Amino acid sequence: MDAYGAGDGVTAASGGLLDLLQVAAVVLDAGGYIALWSPEAEQLLGYSAEEALTQRADRLLVSPDDRVRARELFAQVGSGARWAGVFPLLHRDGTERPVEFRTMRLRDSHGQAHLLGLAADARTVRGVERDLALSHSLVRQTPVGIAVFDTDLRWVTVNPALERINGVPEADVVGRRVGEVLPGLDVAAIESRMRHVLITGKPLLDQQSVGRTAADAVERAYSESYHRIEDAQGRVLGLAMAVLDVTEREQAAAEVAQARQHLSVVAEAGVRIGTTLDLQQTARELADVAVPHVADLAAVDVLESVVAHGGITPVAGDAQVEFRALAVAAGYLTDAIHAADPVGELATYGPHRIITQCVREAGPILVERVDRPMMRRIARDARAAQTLRAAGVHSYLAVPLIARGEVLGTLSLYRTVNERPFDEQDRVLASELAARAAICIDNARLYGRERTTALTLQRSLLPPAPARQEGLDIAARYLPALSEVGGDWYDVLPLGPGRTGLVVGDVMGKGVQAAAIMGQLSTATRALARLDLPPAELLHHLDDLTGSLDTIATCAYGVVDLGRGTCALSSAGHLPPVLIHPDGAAELLDIPGGVPLGVGGVDFGTAEVEFTTGALLALYTDGLVENRGESIDVGLHTLTRLLQSSRRPLEQTSDMLLNALRPEPDDDVALLLVRATG
Repeated sequence: MDAYGAGDGVTAASGGLLDLLQVAAVVLDAGGYIALWSPEAEQLLGYSAEEALTQRADRLLVSPDDRVRARELFAQVGSGARWAGVFPLLHRDGTERPVEFRTMRLRDSHGQAHLLGLAADARTVRGVERDLALSHSLVRQTPVGIAVFDTDLRWVTVNPALERINGVPEADVVGRRVGEVLPGLDVAAIESRMRHVLITGKPLLDQQSVGRTAADAVERAYSESYHRIEDAQGRVLGLAMAVLDVTEREQAAAEVAQARQHLSVVAEAGVRIGTTLDLQQTARELADVAVPHVADLAAVDVLESVVAHGGITPVAGDAQVEFRALAVAAGYLTDAIHAADPVGELATYGPHRIITQCVREAGPILVERVDRPMMRRIARDARAAQTLRAAGVHSYLAVPLIARGEVLGTLSLYRTVNERPFDEQDRVLASELAARAAICIDNARLYGRERTTALTLQRSLLPPAPARQEGLDIAARYLPALSEVGGDWYDVLPLGPGRTGLVVGDVMGKGVQAAAIMGQLSTATRALARLDLPPAELLHHLDDLTGSLDTIATCAYGVVDLGRGTCALSSAGHLPPVLIHPDGAAELLDIPGGVPLGVGGVDFGTAEVEFTTGALLALYTDGLVENRGESIDVGLHTLTRLLQSSRRPLEQTSDMLLNALRPEPDDDVALLLVRATG
């Protein structure tokens, strides 16, 4: 189908432009009388054919001031010349109308001359001309590519902007289809949209496509809008397509989306990494955040010196480096995870390995494309290299874990199913994750070192085992908290024949300082006990010492006198001891008075109870019975019930109590069990 709407150009339907202009036809005879008068002339000037025919045109239609000029033009055209222009004519209502003319001389079969005038309202003509000029100007000057297609989807015209986008001049596209000119585009999708618009008449706006044109060897992104073209009667003439190169816009949108994802990952890392002060747990959290946000496979390796003793050994230029694998994570089931160093194992890497280079240079190393030689520098051995290649590892990124200016280890990232290689944005994101995690790992390192120191000090100050005392069966336990070591202690002190001092205490606070203060109080208790002071008086002296140390502690001190069959007990704000009587009855001992050591100003009371053969006394710290979220009475009741029902030896009873009440303590536990054997 051609531009006229029919193949032969004869049966084609008329266009609408002439209807818009309402071109009138008027014929004058040689004398200037109106011989023919069209209906359009009546619409233009208001006179019917009956009123106009046989009238002198200049007298009917021209004002007296313009008649001389009208007769001159009539004579000019009558001599065979053509004339075109605007001339004012009188409307039937008495007003003047500017009329644009095209005039020519005609001859009839008798050789008589006539004048044909084709006329239209000049204002309508100017309006159409302005519209056409504006349309032409916009189409030619707009940066938006514009094309017109016929109903067979063949190019009719393109504007200069689309010529530039296509890289093909208009002359080489007219009459051809899109695929014949630009095969690098998604032709099927484009023509499918065209047909949809031609059939439905509904425009399609901002349709996205990606492809290559003759103007550019690389793929670019385009936004296309389609509109059906119809005439005034609604006949479909074809369609128009507007094309805009939105590559930069799409790239900017992708960068914004990537930045948002970047911030989201960093925010998630802030929540998920460093939830504990456990070194291995922190490493696992880092690996879990890195996968799948940044990589398909991630491994966290820390210098062995950091794990072994909490120190940091500088990496020399040609030295081998020992790493401890702390975490491995994969975003899907893959054998590649087995190519990483097994978690918990020690691995030694030479100076030319990527992981060694990363810690030595304290900077990230990005391998965009991993070839065979580079794979050998990444994998721990040839078998691991083969496994990684088989899994599809094609890009690698190693980022150092740096905290407080010291390199602690590396975060190794691999891409397998993600076909996009690591780029600069990935390096920046991975470095931020590594920096956050490194601080948490370093905190865990420092905490671990301090905890080890405090625990070593704590254990060195506690008695290795309670001293055996005649007539008593004794068992004791100290269990440090999984987090911070505190200042809990116990002791058994011989005071003379048949007399034994028992002490359990808890210094407020955690760490090395609490352990050191505990050592001072424990030493002071031993010294005061040698003076064979009553329990209340001994606590009074300990209270003075604790006040000078600017700390607070709780303590329970008792003296067993087997000769009398009694136990005298005093308490400084400590939990009540549990007494199991020989008949099996259980009692939480109520010891009068007593505030924590270091408060001062309050006298300590004493309670004396029977302690004969078969009686069992339990002294303990709050870590054994205190649980967050529930009353301490629940723990005390459970402890009492377990002691009352146990008929095991004290060593087994101690283990049973710890397993039942505190399998993973969040506070230190000191426990002292004493049974009178007779």
